[in-house]
Amino acid sequence: MAMFNYFPNYVWNLSVAIAMASGAELGEIMDMCQPLLARSGAGEDAGTGAFMQEWMKVADRLVDLAGEDEALGRMLSAGPKLQRAALYYLIAERMQGHGHPGRMETYDKALAAFAKGTALSRDNVERVEIPYEGKTLPALLTRAEGVDGPAPAVVYLNGLDSCKELLYWSRLPHELARRGISTLCVDQPGAGESLRKRGLHAFPDSERWGTPVYEWLAAQDGVDPARIGIVGISLGGYYAPRVCANEPRFASGAVWGANHDWAEVQRKRLKREGENPVPHYWNHVCWVFSAKDIDDFLAKSAGMHLNGQMERIRVPFLITHGANDRQISLDYAYQSYEQLVNSPRRELKVFTEREGGVEHVGADNMSFGRSYIADWFAETLGGRLA
Repeated sequence: MAMFNYFPNYVWNLSVAIAMASGAELGEIMDMCQPLLARSGAGEDAGTGAFMQEWMKVADRLVDLAGEDEALGRMLSAGPKLQRAALYYLIAERMQGHGHPGRMETYDKALAAFAKGTALSRDNVERVEIPYEGKTLPALLTRAEGVDGPAPAVVYLNGLDSCKELLYWSRLPHELARRGISTLCVDQPGAGESLRKRGLHAFPDSERWGTPVYEWLAAQDGVDPARIGIVGISLGGYYAPRVCANEPRFASGAVWGANHDWAEVQRKRLKREGENPVPHYWNHVCWVFSAKDIDDFLAKSAGMHLNGQMERIRVPFLITHGANDRQISLDYAYQSYEQLVNSPRRELKVFTEREGGVEHVGADNMSFGRSYIADWFAETLGGRLA
């Protein structure tokens, strides 16, 4: 199985794949991408301003069309249009370098369209704020379905360049809800709204914010504090194990894409080994880590490996990885798994060509990863499988 490759470079195709997995319409994808094909051959960084313009055209049109639905009282038709608009705004914004003109305005449009779109659609999602060091971390809470009394819950963490809305649209929260498990999609420091609107930057010791997130979720009505798990996607494959290793109240863990030694990955990327996740990569990571230059970033991220951490995990833990991941080597999945020596139930699942999900965090097909991880939490936290 292969990722949809419309453009001649990986980074642009990854954005298209994320959009398609998150609910884009193929005809709208073609409307946005066809005018960009000639621009895409100049490399991953050139032409990203034009990318934003084309994707915003379709997003703006969807907002107008949703407004026409709303004027007629057709709220259940307006909602999905607004959600697709929000998705296209987020993908357009994600492709820009830090400080690109119009980037923050595009992000604000995305937040507004997501909030209104999910409300009109009557989706099972609620915006919440988690107290953290005098500020708050924005998050999205999806409630377990069909459960009497306190239900299990899962904290779901971003990667380097995702956001809580994309976590929600990965449909893992939907699959967990069907299995009787709630999900908290978190914009942790360095990601999404926490970076863009709160000025909260990334750092290696993710337990510093992981413990306040656990404590907030454990205190919510309808959540069983003894049955809370944690999962991370992409760079969340570093953050989630680190939190789980240092906050023993988490009852189970998983990663959607291992990230055992992200510091080493950066040294490889300097040599152009492996693909980047976003254009303007070094500009982006310096922003995420509040680094003045690449050397400063490398110093601030030097501790981002899981050696000495995985051994501290004493709960069930699942490692998943795509066999053909072009960003993060499969070797890191084996490293994380081999160091899970104190987990009472450890598992490694490598997605192969037989099923799909072989690219980075299943960019070619997310359905297999989300089902497998949802079933894992159903088994380890006491949800349902049927």
